[in-house]
Amino acid sequence: MNVTEAVTSRRSVRQFLDQPVDKATLERVLESAQHSPSGGNTQPWNAVVVGGEELTRITAAIKEKVATAPVGGNMEYAIYPKDLDGRYEEQRRAVGREMFNSVGLERDDAAGRVAQMAQNWNSFGAPVQLFTYIKKYMGLPQWSDMGMWLQTVMLLLREEGLDSCPQEIWAMYGSYMRELLGISDDYVFFCGMAIGHRDLDAPINNFEVPRIPISDAIEFRGF
Repeated sequence: MNVTEAVTSRRSVRQFLDQPVDKATLERVLESAQHSPSGGNTQPWNAVVVGGEELTRITAAIKEKVATAPVGGNMEYAIYPKDLDGRYEEQRRAVGREMFNSVGLERDDAAGRVAQMAQNWNSFGAPVQLFTYIKKYMGLPQWSDMGMWLQTVMLLLREEGLDSCPQEIWAMYGSYMRELLGISDDYVFFCGMAIGHRDLDAPINNFEVPRIPISDAIEFRGF
């Protein structure tokens, strides 16, 4: 698989097969991902890779937390800006429409939509979670570095025939997640990322993800 194939075939997978992921494969991916760029070579990313009984424990704990605080709590950063508008808000809404339409959930089916979103806590059936965190004193450039590292990990997973779904939803309970993972108060919890084998037949893995034309985001000068 070349880089273009990895980029264009990557998507946020929301239904995985009941198939294990080899630890040696994950180690190979993460070793290669250490070549990701970072300003001043700070390499600010940190992660905990979880599977098996440990993932079962965390899944059960977060479901208990969600039951008591369904709209979140202990957040350490805003997942979206409160003033998100224009094409940015439309793009966010558009992918939600396509996702819910793919599984036959109407706009007024609030219970069905909540149930679908709750599948996040099951990691969409994936056997592995990668939880990412960063030092509290790090700034926006280092958060950008962490994003580049995560993208590198996702593309390397595609090369290995695996898929992923980055999940900022776990950040709705940020400090609680740090408690579950044994991460000190010196850090900010960023996100989870489900890792596993894509269910190729699942409609939720096959809807067309709306993408804007590059002319809406990029301009060329001097050509």
